[in-house]
Amino acid sequence: MAQVSLKNVTKIFPSGIKAVDNISLGVENKEFVVLVGPSGCGKSTTLRMIAGLEEVTSGEIYIGDRKVNDIPAKDRDIAMVFQNYALYPHFTVYENMAFGLRLRRYPKSEIDRRVKEAAEILGIKHLLLRRPRELSGGERQRVAVGRAIVRKPLVFLFDEPLSNLDAKMRVQMRTEIHRLHIRLQSTMIYVTHDQVEAMTMGDRIAVMKDGVIQQVADPMTLYEKPKNKFVASFIGSPPMNFITGRIIKKDGKLYFDEERIRVKLIEEMYPKMEAYLDKEVIFGIRPEDIYDKLFVSEAPPENTVRVTCDVVEPMGSEVYLHLNTGKHSFIARVGAYNRPPINQDMDLVFDMSKVHFFDKDTEETII
Repeated sequence: MAQVSLKNVTKIFPSGIKAVDNISLGVENKEFVVLVGPSGCGKSTTLRMIAGLEEVTSGEIYIGDRKVNDIPAKDRDIAMVFQNYALYPHFTVYENMAFGLRLRRYPKSEIDRRVKEAAEILGIKHLLLRRPRELSGGERQRVAVGRAIVRKPLVFLFDEPLSNLDAKMRVQMRTEIHRLHIRLQSTMIYVTHDQVEAMTMGDRIAVMKDGVIQQVADPMTLYEKPKNKFVASFIGSPPMNFITGRIIKKDGKLYFDEERIRVKLIEEMYPKMEAYLDKEVIFGIRPEDIYDKLFVSEAPPENTVRVTCDVVEPMGSEVYLHLNTGKHSFIARVGAYNRPPINQDMDLVFDMSKVHFFDKDTEETII
């Protein structure tokens, strides 16, 4: 079995910088888990500690039932795919993929079988006699993945493997890696700063910030039920809109009020939001939950907001509207043919069943 367990793991560099701060994470056998977060959040350092390329300051790392803190990288039965491919330029593709097996003194026939099998899976059989300089970026990445596959390790580790590729190739390669996971049924841990990669590839996602895991969940749970404002802002493109205002009561109903915006809360929110009456909170709504009133039948007036459209960005199948109330700016994602005039007022409707509220001081989710 190839479970990976991190228990209260901390990494402090000699300079005193705490890159990873007391994190715990369990990765199940055959699971694809993505570590995602901004640059400097500690995700690559975490991966390198699992690989044995960085020492653990405190805490424990297990691969299967074996504690690996003091086991060298070469004996951990893992394979790592790096951002820069790390191919030997003077070797052919075949020799690059076979090199690790030769070091471990595998029989020549077994090496040949494994290399050709991996090349067939990745669609690079016709490239086996070429050298890295004769390959495109996507082909080099396939070779790097193939070098990992031939090892048949307990765990695959990917450290931002697609960041050097162009946008089209990134989409293609993330699909191929996802198919590879389904075919190999191996445990995979994947690091990226790209939340789209995380959402489309991971069985579960661990969102990191400042060396701390903020939330671990499946993609849709992260999207629909973020634990705090950071997770809500990081997951989703365009990101969630945030507006600071107060919870007020009028005629027995609760409203979020921010001078230019006043919208009525749905009754299901009252039990939690009454504790914040007359207090400031952070209101969050995703761009796709904001609608042009012209396209909404029976729009409730208490959830309608007057705004000015500053910029219209056609994206093909949809349009991003950059809007402002005179005090706040935010984005709405609407249908492809919804293109209001620039610098003119328009009415929007907020879907109050989809909004989020965050505590202003802790930034933890209220609803």
